[in-house]
Amino acid sequence: MEPLSETAIRKSFINATRSEVAAMNLPIGFENINWEILDQLGWRDHKMPQRAYLVLPLDGKPVGVLLRAPELSAPKNRRVLCALCQDVFSEEEVFLYVARRAGQRGRDGNTVGTLIHADFTCSVNVRADVAPTPIHPDPDAVTAERIQGLRGRTELFVRNILAK
Repeated sequence: MEPLSETAIRKSFINATRSEVAAMNLPIGFENINWEILDQLGWRDHKMPQRAYLVLPLDGKPVGVLLRAPELSAPKNRRVLCALCQDVFSEEEVFLYVARRAGQRGRDGNTVGTLIHADFTCSVNVRADVAPTPIHPDPDAVTAERIQGLRGRTELFVRNILAK
């Protein structure tokens, strides 16, 4: 992912009001982000924990979405699979994040949701070391396929938010 400035991130949101974008807090350590290993930038607002944000490159420009995050005290009675990275080995919690649709549909109250790791660790998860197997003897090919899958599923989620 190309490095983004605070201004570029704030201008990228497709389903947030100006006041919501103005109230947004960037992730802690924003100035130290390693953009080379990110396919998307996602974070929970540290001052408003029921808000989360996801920014990714789409059609050559950054696109951001405001997400409603679950309460941190939500019950943890079962494990679910992240819909974006589909990492079956991760110990991270996965929550349902909900986004208001863009445009009039969002203003009418329509939303779309998906399951995402609580701390948006998908880019790290898909780059985790993979042991060679008889079915997949090339770990680099498996990693590349996982990265492409993450990018494709994240793009599909955001396009669903944009759908008219």
